[in-house]
Amino acid sequence: MTNLNDLAHTHDDDDMPGDGADSTPAPDALMAALKAANNPAALFGARPCTAADDEDCEASDDAGTADSQDSNDAGNHASDGHHPRFDVDTFLAGLDAIHDKHRAGQDAEAYLQQAMTDAENAGDKAGLLTVLNETMGFYRSQGRHEDNQWIVQRALELGIRMGIAGSEAWTTTLVNAATAMRAARQYDQAEDLYRQALDNAKTTYGPRDRRLAALHNNLSMLYSETNRLGEARDQLVQAMGILEDSGADRHTDPDIASTYVNLALVELELWHEACKNEAAGRNEANAQSPAVLLDQADDDAQHALTIYDEGDLTHSAHYASALAAAAQVRFMHGAFADAAALYGKALDVIAECYGTDTEYYRTTSENLQAAKDALAEQSTSAAHAADPATQGQHDARPNHRHAGKRNIPSDSADLKPDITGLQLARRTWTEFGKPLIAERYPEYQGRIAAGLVGHGSECYGFDDLLSHDHDFGPGFCMWLTDEDYEDIGERLQADYDALPERFLGFGPRQSTPRAQGAGRRVGVFRIGDFFESLTGYRQAPSANHPHEWLMLDEATLATATNGQVFADPLGAFSKTRQGFKLMPDDVRLSLISRRLGMISQAGQYNLPRMLRRGDGGAAWLSISEFADAVSSLVFLINTPVSAGYAPYYKWRFAALRRLSARMGTRLAGVCEQLEQVLRLSSDACYGEGASSREAADEISTVVNAICSDIVAELQREGLTHSNERFLEWQRPHVEAHIVSDAACLHSI
Repeated sequence: MTNLNDLAHTHDDDDMPGDGADSTPAPDALMAALKAANNPAALFGARPCTAADDEDCEASDDAGTADSQDSNDAGNHASDGHHPRFDVDTFLAGLDAIHDKHRAGQDAEAYLQQAMTDAENAGDKAGLLTVLNETMGFYRSQGRHEDNQWIVQRALELGIRMGIAGSEAWTTTLVNAATAMRAARQYDQAEDLYRQALDNAKTTYGPRDRRLAALHNNLSMLYSETNRLGEARDQLVQAMGILEDSGADRHTDPDIASTYVNLALVELELWHEACKNEAAGRNEANAQSPAVLLDQADDDAQHALTIYDEGDLTHSAHYASALAAAAQVRFMHGAFADAAALYGKALDVIAECYGTDTEYYRTTSENLQAAKDALAEQSTSAAHAADPATQGQHDARPNHRHAGKRNIPSDSADLKPDITGLQLARRTWTEFGKPLIAERYPEYQGRIAAGLVGHGSECYGFDDLLSHDHDFGPGFCMWLTDEDYEDIGERLQADYDALPERFLGFGPRQSTPRAQGAGRRVGVFRIGDFFESLTGYRQAPSANHPHEWLMLDEATLATATNGQVFADPLGAFSKTRQGFKLMPDDVRLSLISRRLGMISQAGQYNLPRMLRRGDGGAAWLSISEFADAVSSLVFLINTPVSAGYAPYYKWRFAALRRLSARMGTRLAGVCEQLEQVLRLSSDACYGEGASSREAADEISTVVNAICSDIVAELQREGLTHSNERFLEWQRPHVEAHIVSDAACLHSI
């Protein structure tokens, strides 16, 4: 059963306004604060201004005292009269209009980029900060976390130069930056920024300010995502106290209801942990029992539903999340009938608020079916238990511990690890690597990047228990500039090698021959050497060299851009990595054209001919080429900067399933269609008689459906106006959008 933790955290990450209140200039105090160990300057490469910098450095700069809620005045004052003023109200109204038309995915980025230019031209720093805050939210919503890092850096640097410490605008910016980094799973940076926001909020918010509760809610989510569940619950308790003290009606307030939902979900996670500890015979002091935790989760979920009912809020989208959370708790209680009823209500609300063609609806439908299946199994078990002839064959009691794994084959469920390779790497970095840098290389704390990227299933997030038999164990990467590597690289590698080999029950790490020496997967690396070992390039090729991009296959690019970066205060590693994600659009369109050609050649032309000839081997290879080209096309259509690249064959379908399950993915239904073709291929290629012909006919139907979906998507993208379903004839339409005249990009 799908965990609804993400769906049921119902508070708004953007609870803080994007264009805060009065700016209070305190540049000296701000700069002093930024010299602390963990701060925006250290995290993102921002630095105090010097006389060599532009006029923003001057303490007398009018932007430092501008009212950021009225950036029109700030813009007019800062402008020299040669540029038009920047109107924040008009900007925000235009952005709202884009969202109201559901055109954010198509129009928002260009609108935001133009607004940045307009605000800069007008000399309106407060207006620019508003635009940057809105852009952080947009990129986060689109999953474009690498792009967002530079927006975060720019916003923090601008706020520092404006001298707005101690203002609501600075609190707002810190919260939005922290939330962006949390979404990107840059948890160390996110926590530092949230903490700074809390410190700043002490002077900008009153103790009963509801925005302070939202901040504690966001910090709770970070702790939950990093498995610090006790701290997560503590933050929610603080948020609840603030909301109740704010004068809100605790019987009808939706924010209190949302906090109850979040408490229930955290308590459900704590229950899972307590169950595992109990099964392992681990008894922690003062730990609550699984039964108590589950009852608390149930009580909090019911409190939330009562508030929605009494407040007449049952048509709210957040009500659906509360229903789903309550259903999840009831499911774990073994009350499957209650769970099914609650999931059914949640589906009705989701359909009303979002429609039925959404990931929310599909996820909840799957969970409703899981509850129904569990109820049927429970009824069957009860019937067997009542029959003396079947005594001992079934246990009528629901298996709470494994209730969430129903409808998953037992062998694959048994392979799911308690901790993934990426989680283990992050924990190892946090426990050993980060303290090592702080203790022995303090002057490099703001320069060393860390994470896990490259070869290995764990870098894609696809590792399981089978993966533990090779190249698995405690370890992480540290990436240095050439200059820093010359200074400390070998010494840091020696210190890394001296770190504990065993951690959390894993290790020592057993490396295969390919993962040793120059091919090692963890340790200390020059940034350029690391990417050169993966791609042959120390940095991504220029857009002016498309032939070099075409020499890099997608699997290679996937390897260079997968994994997670745990920390990158200098930004040099992430900038290089991002370069490989930013495939020039001419190259992307050329590859789309090539994939269309292979799809038509292998799937539409050769596959039916080979089946008619009875050449099962050739037909099988045609299906393989077709599936490879179609799956690649899905990633290219969704753009590498957002979807990543298609990995090599072993993990191609795992990545395609994950991409297809993501909200907003284009051609999301193709994955299941491809798997249907593969399921039918054995009978179609090597079967006999009527069943073989039926399988071949069904494959032909599915192939044609996939090609029709591709044409429809090309039309939606504006890449063709043709209705031709034989995809070879779509290639000229797509290639007409290629700007470069480089011969390597064109097929005709």
